[in-house]
Amino acid sequence: MYKLTTRTTAPTTRTTAPTTRTTTPTTTTSRPPSRRDSRRPTGPSRTGPTDGRPPTTPRHPTSRTTAPRPSTPRPRPTDVFADRLLAVLSGRRPVHWMLGQTAGRAYDELTHLAEHGPLRPLTGARTAHPVIRDIGYFEPRPGALEAFARVLTGDRLRAMAFRLELGDDLRWRCTAVELDGPRPPHRGHDG
Repeated sequence: MYKLTTRTTAPTTRTTAPTTRTTTPTTTTSRPPSRRDSRRPTGPSRTGPTDGRPPTTPRHPTSRTTAPRPSTPRPRPTDVFADRLLAVLSGRRPVHWMLGQTAGRAYDELTHLAEHGPLRPLTGARTAHPVIRDIGYFEPRPGALEAFARVLTGDRLRAMAFRLELGDDLRWRCTAVELDGPRPPHRGHDG
């Protein structure tokens, strides 16, 4: 836990024009009661300087209340997964990066798509990485989202579709992914 403290310095006696001093916020951590230094005095803290100067009053009261900071809105899961899928399909991230964020056949589909590198920039070409132009989604039932993303690769606009489902642990997982149309037929392991 961090505690905001202000450190003030006492003005020095000068014959020239007075200078203004500002308080500098510093962060310190508070120690648990059992971790205090036994060599430290346990009496009341001193209330004033020991060199004869008058005690200074803090500029800000110690029990001030701070206004709550406006929290930044959390990105939608469709936006997060569109960026993650694009990073894998463009070769900026490895496929196994999505291993814990996929469920069912989605990892196999993503592996198949990434093998062919459909969104990778051409080698040696001075083309920019693909970017997401637009994202849309539909909620067929609570806890499931079907999303699409328009991806700009060079001068071509491509389509990426994916499905997200909310797990029992309240984490979103990708359960299906397609690029430029329907997915290839499922090849079973039984022949």
